[in-house]
Amino acid sequence: MTIDYTDLYLGGRWAAPATTSIIPVISPSTEERIGSAPEGSEADVDAAVAAARTAFDDPVGWAHWDGKRRAEVLERFAEQLQERGEETAIRVSSQNGMPISLARQFESGFPAMLLQYYGTMVAEQADDIRPGMLGGSTMVTRSPIGVVGAIVPWNVPQAITFLKIAPALAAGCTVVLKPAPETVLDAFLMAEAAHAAGMPPGVLNVVPGSRALGAYLVSHPGVDKVSFTGSTAAGRSIARTCGELLRPVTLELGGKSAAIVLDDANLADDIESFFSATMLNNGQICWLCTRVLAPAARYDEIVDTVTDLVKTITVGDPLSDDTRMGPLVSARQRDRVEGYIAVGREDGGRVTVGGGRAGDRGWFVEPTVFADVRPDHTIAQEEIFGPVLSVIPYADEAEAVAIANSSDYGLGGTVWTADPERGAAFARRIASGTVGINGYVNDPTAPFGGIKHSGMGRELGPEGLSAYQDIKSIYLDVR
Repeated sequence: MTIDYTDLYLGGRWAAPATTSIIPVISPSTEERIGSAPEGSEADVDAAVAAARTAFDDPVGWAHWDGKRRAEVLERFAEQLQERGEETAIRVSSQNGMPISLARQFESGFPAMLLQYYGTMVAEQADDIRPGMLGGSTMVTRSPIGVVGAIVPWNVPQAITFLKIAPALAAGCTVVLKPAPETVLDAFLMAEAAHAAGMPPGVLNVVPGSRALGAYLVSHPGVDKVSFTGSTAAGRSIARTCGELLRPVTLELGGKSAAIVLDDANLADDIESFFSATMLNNGQICWLCTRVLAPAARYDEIVDTVTDLVKTITVGDPLSDDTRMGPLVSARQRDRVEGYIAVGREDGGRVTVGGGRAGDRGWFVEPTVFADVRPDHTIAQEEIFGPVLSVIPYADEAEAVAIANSSDYGLGGTVWTADPERGAAFARRIASGTVGINGYVNDPTAPFGGIKHSGMGRELGPEGLSAYQDIKSIYLDVR
């Protein structure tokens, strides 16, 4: 049985698309068709933006509701998502290969949590009255920024969607969402939940399509703000467009984060956390620590520990509760990862485990560990986006910091140590937007984002809400 959609979600209703183009959905496990959805066109984006603009400009509409009233709708939205939680997890796993146990955490639970978090925040947010230094006082107000174009990738589609639309909706913005063509079935299920929750017409619109369609949305004259998660190359193009238009943009891009194992660390005590920080979701998460930095005096021991961990990973059907690693999202992604493994070997890296395909059907790549990797090797510099780790030796802490910071990226990172205070002090020296101590978790209250080629702006935390608000100063009593 396949899941096939024929309409787009525009203006609060299911509407026929402007063209007959279809996006086929293919299982990465079986390589068989499991569904389809209409492929949006520029005319569909025009319709979506028009609906979002009408909803935003309504003088008694969503943007003008108080925070408590919007929070009530977001709470109903969260409830509707929770009712569809298991189906969401199944659809995501079936489309991108995410292990179902992980999909239940990231794709079922996290979106509702974010809606509730930001709903509470706006319900309690008030104007800020500040005493002036030159007499009088200032009232600082926050208002929704406008129509938001949100573009999300396929790797963690629902969690990343709600990094954007939860604060945007809470702020009073309206949204045009462009999900990746690889993961459209979950996006339409989310739209069904929004509709059932009573989301006002035009506040949320869903138009899946290609990169070219995303570029059209970014440049659309009816869009006031863009939020994008994806590759650094695409992010640069979006930044150029938004810079020319003086359009606010949040970019969460690639990563090549380092897991720095200090000389007092005992990885065996934190081995599950280490797995989550380095190979979660089949290696298809931007903040994963795919460079493992090990002290030279303990290098062989660390290589063995990491290798033994990877040998225990169960690779298989992502819908099985026993699976810890599923297939990559597409044949193209599998070929990309295999290309990097070949380059790693050519550069002198030594494969200690993995390095090949797993199974005869589906886009599976064995989880792979490279030893004898230098910091300047290609596999230690470029984002692979697959289950491939590089273990790199360092002589002392200064060299560890230098290697960690030698990357063009700066999104995530971890420090592994028996002394958390030492770890926190070491983390301050890492050039990255986020760093975890003996683990890595994106907490909703903490700002998340990168520096350098990993992007600009922050999601999550109060900072994530501020990204969708205009700030105005009203000077009081200044006569």
